[in-house]
Amino acid sequence: MKSLMLLLQEVLNELGTWCRTSTAADFKKISSRVEYEGVSFLTITLPAFASDFEKSLDIQRVAPDAFLGFKRKGGLPLLLGGFLELVFDRGTGLLLETPSIDAIFSIRQTCRMFQKLSLPCSDARNRKAIDGYLESEKRIRRNDAVLTDSEKIEFVQMTSLLWHDILKTVDRKIEGVHSDDLRDQYPMPKHGPGTTADGLLGNKKFNQLEWPERLEYIFPMGEYLIPNWRYREVLDRVNVLEPGQERPVEVLLVPKTLKTPRIIAREPTCMMYTQQALMAVLTDEISHHDTMSNFVGFDDQEPNQVLARKGSSDGSLATLDLSEASDSVSNQLVRLMMTRYPHLAEGTDATRSRKADVPGHGVKRLSKFASMGSALCFPMEAMVFATLVFLGIQDGLNRLLTHKDLMSLRGQVRIYGDDIIVPVDFVRPVVSRLETFGFLVNASKSFWTGRFRESCGKEYFGAGDVSIVRVRQFLPVQRGCVPEITSTVSLRNQLYMIGMWQSARWLDKWFADRKIPFPAVLPTSPVLGRVSSLGYDTETIHPGLHIPLVKGYVDSSRVPKSKLGDSGALLKCLLNEGDPFFDRKHLERTGRPKSADIKIRMASAI
Repeated sequence: MKSLMLLLQEVLNELGTWCRTSTAADFKKISSRVEYEGVSFLTITLPAFASDFEKSLDIQRVAPDAFLGFKRKGGLPLLLGGFLELVFDRGTGLLLETPSIDAIFSIRQTCRMFQKLSLPCSDARNRKAIDGYLESEKRIRRNDAVLTDSEKIEFVQMTSLLWHDILKTVDRKIEGVHSDDLRDQYPMPKHGPGTTADGLLGNKKFNQLEWPERLEYIFPMGEYLIPNWRYREVLDRVNVLEPGQERPVEVLLVPKTLKTPRIIAREPTCMMYTQQALMAVLTDEISHHDTMSNFVGFDDQEPNQVLARKGSSDGSLATLDLSEASDSVSNQLVRLMMTRYPHLAEGTDATRSRKADVPGHGVKRLSKFASMGSALCFPMEAMVFATLVFLGIQDGLNRLLTHKDLMSLRGQVRIYGDDIIVPVDFVRPVVSRLETFGFLVNASKSFWTGRFRESCGKEYFGAGDVSIVRVRQFLPVQRGCVPEITSTVSLRNQLYMIGMWQSARWLDKWFADRKIPFPAVLPTSPVLGRVSSLGYDTETIHPGLHIPLVKGYVDSSRVPKSKLGDSGALLKCLLNEGDPFFDRKHLERTGRPKSADIKIRMASAI
C-alpha cells in the first residue's frame, strides 16, 4: 500500500501542476481514508466518486444525492475541490460554460486509477456475484413468460430485415456438411489455449473422448474427431453422451475489480470445439456483409470509439452500456432469431450447453443462451442487441424500418458486445425495447444528455480524450516480482505516452533504486524497457544482424510440453493447413504458459 500511495502522491502533484491547483489537502484526506478504510477506498469508494462525477457531467449539474459520504462546501465536495471548481460552479453546482478538459481527466485519473487493481474479492462479494448469476436466470424465465406474441413477431420480422442474407448463407453451409467434405464448406473448428470443463489441456484436446449425442447429426464425429475414415477405429473409444449424461459448463469467478468478480463459464471441449466452427463462419459473413458490417463489430473497437468521440463533440450520439449483458440473453430469443433457418437453429442448439455447475448450488438448467466463455456468446449477444436497437429506432420513427433507413443510419449505430451507440433522438425507445426484452441498461455508464461519452475503453468530453491509465498490480519491490515488473513497465509507458512525464520519471527512479534494469527501447522491442521520444539505448551491436542491443528483462515464459501423435496429430495439421503462423513444434508444445517468467539478457532495442 505504501508504494501505491507514493505513486498516487506523485500523480496528484503532476495533475495539480497541469491545472494550477494544490492537491496537498486532497492527498492528506485520501491517506486518512485509506488508513481507516483500507484499500477498498482506492478500489471501490473513489471509483464510485468518479461515477457520480461522470453522471454529473452528463446531466450538467451536481445532483443533491451525488458524492454521498464526502463533505461538501457549497454545491461541491471538498475532496478534489481544486479540480472540481474548474468544471462546476461551487455555489450552484452547475457545469461551467467552458469546463477544463485537464481537470476532468485529473479527477477521473485520480479516482479510477486503482479500480482494477488485481486483488481477490471477499467471500461475501463472491457469493453476491453468484446470487446475481442465479437471479439473472430467474429474470430471464420471468421475461420469457411475459413476452407477447406481437413482440415475438416483431423480433422475428426485424431479424429477417437485418440478418436474412447472412443467416441464410450460414444455414446453407451447415446443410452442406452432409453432402460434401466439411473442409470445403467453411472455416474448420479449433481448440482454444485455455482449460475446459473436462480438464483437457493443450494437444490433449485433439484426442477428446466425449461427444454429445445431439451433436452427431449436425456435427458428425467422423468429420470432426478423426482426419479421415481410415482412422474410424478411434471413434470406438469415444463416449457418446445422451442428454442426461452431458457435462455441464463450469461456472468460475475470475478477478475483475475488488467490488465484484467477473463470472465466466468453462465449456466442455466438444462444445467449445464446435462452437468455434459456427462462430468463425457467422462472424465472417457479418464482417463482409455490405450493410450489417457497418453496425456490428467483433474484432475492432475503434469504430465505437470514433462514434463516441463524435457523440461527445456534437451531442448527436448516445453511448449505452448494459449490466450483466452476457448472462441476460435468453435462449428463447436466439431460437426466435433462428426460426426461419432450421440448420443453423439446430447447430446453435446442438453446440449450446444446457446446464451449469454453479459453485455452492450444484448443477442448474440454463435459460440463458450462454455465459461468457462460450465462443458463440459474443456474436449472438451482439446480433440480439442490434435487433432490439433497430426495433427501438422503428418505434421512434413510428413506421416500419426499411433498407433505405438502414443505409441512412450508417455512422450512427454501432454495437460491439454490450457497448451500444445510437442516435440521441432514439435513446428512449431503444432503452424501452431493451428493457422490455429483459435487459438492464446501466444508468451510471450510459450517457446522452451532456457531452461525456464512453465506449470500448475510451472516454471523451467535448471531443477531448479523457481516457485514463490504470494500475493493475502493486509496484515491484525486488527483481523477482515478475507480474509486478511487467505490469509496472506497461503503466510507466502508458503514463509517458499520455504526457504524464513527471509520474513516468518517478517510476523510472523506482526501477533504478531497486536495481531493476530498465533501458530505453522502441515499443516494438522484446525488452521490457522505457519508451522515450529521445530514441533508444545501445549497449552493443549484433555482429550478424547489425542491430542495437541492450540488456534488460525479456519474456522467457515456456509453452508447456504437450506431445501429440497418431490420428490426433494428423487432425491438428489438417485443421491448421495453410496457417502461416503455425509453430513448427506445435506437436510438442502448446497452450498457455503455466506461469509468467522473465530473464535478463541482451536483446534488440528496436
